[in-house]
Order: sequence, then C-alpha cells, then structure tokens
Amino acid sequence: MTAQVAWYDAYRRLTDPAPGGRSLQRLSLLIATHPYWGPEGPSPAARMALREQARREARP
Repeated sequence: MTAQVAWYDAYRRLTDPAPGGRSLQRLSLLIATHPYWGPEGPSPAARMALREQARREARP
C-alpha cells in the first residue's frame, strides 16, 4: 500500500521540472514484484483494488 500511494505521489510530480520518472519506474517495479502477489504477479482485479484504496489514501 505504501508503495502504491508513493507511486501516485510520484506520478503527480511528473509535471514538475525535476525528473520524477526514475522514481515512478522504481515504484512500479516494487509494486509489480512485491512478494505479496506471488510468482505470477497481481491479477487485474487485485491491482485495481490496490489502486482504488491507494487513491483514497493518497494526498491531494
């Protein structure tokens, strides 16, 4: 959850002149390969559930 919330924060900062893409790539990899998902990764429904919950917790 923490990584997904941070991903949303990094995504918002992409419009900032400072380079945020590397942070976004690193967080995307962290989320996709987290041990919670198991060897096959998250199902589409699980990813959407994570995104929705993180979106509610992300700072505006």
